[in-house]
Amino acid sequence: MRRLAYSRGWKSSFAVEVPVWVVGNITAGGSGKTPMVIWLVNWLVEQGLRPGVISRGYRGSAIGCVEVFADSDPTQVGDEPLLIHVKTQAPVVVGRDRLAAARMLLHRHPEVNILVSDDGLQHYRLQRQLEIAVVDASTGMGNGLPLPAGPLREPVSRLKTADAVVRVNRNEPSPRSLPLPFYQAAFTLGKAYALCAPLRKTDANTLPTGPWLAITGIGHPQGFFSMLAKLGWSFKTQVFADHHHFVPSDIPNDVPIVMTEKDAVKCAAFARPDWWALELEVQPEPAFIEYLLTRLGTTSSAAAN
Repeated sequence: MRRLAYSRGWKSSFAVEVPVWVVGNITAGGSGKTPMVIWLVNWLVEQGLRPGVISRGYRGSAIGCVEVFADSDPTQVGDEPLLIHVKTQAPVVVGRDRLAAARMLLHRHPEVNILVSDDGLQHYRLQRQLEIAVVDASTGMGNGLPLPAGPLREPVSRLKTADAVVRVNRNEPSPRSLPLPFYQAAFTLGKAYALCAPLRKTDANTLPTGPWLAITGIGHPQGFFSMLAKLGWSFKTQVFADHHHFVPSDIPNDVPIVMTEKDAVKCAAFARPDWWALELEVQPEPAFIEYLLTRLGTTSSAAAN
């Protein structure tokens, strides 16, 4: 009903002076959206653009709009926006009102000529030029029911109105099918680094094979555990809720720890030397990159100003 109200003009939407590309999903929980945002921002930089990112800052305590810096408190700005800033160095502003966040970012960073909205598919008040919907290959649409009976924020038919649907595969068997065309993207393991020395990165296969304790506070932990298993590692698991705000007492100090980067940004302040993070990278298929290049052509004149 909200979407209908905006499409009919009963509720007002507003544009900003640069193109807005939205990356989001129609399901609650982990879909691979954050790695896709990171990839997209870095890809836009490679194309010669100067992107900025806006995000709600989910589970953060920030009031109003707040800019994210490398030393920002993840309990205030949210773990995902902080990770996006750290991995891209792009300016990031969080705020429940994406329109206000976009205006603040463009005011503070006039060099920005394209905005990526992290998880803004349902924020219809901000006009957008491109919608990318991300779907997890292993969970798909779940039971197909809306919240709270199922995982859906919007009906599955909403995917048909997105400009592109990307199914992210974590190399797990039997991916869920989708009732419409989609692009593929694959999760791969990147480098590993100790939380105490994040700039000194190494190949994951150079680390001991175990025993490890794999700790996660992400939406789809099994995908991470499957990747560890494919490395041949021996590990036990400890799972927390998605976006869990870690405190030192959550994590044992008598065993080496491995976690995702999303968890690492919340644990770096009290990390021990044997706590390690593994990079999760997403690689879209060439056809999706070709599609983005065509869409850049339709917005390049606006982005160049």
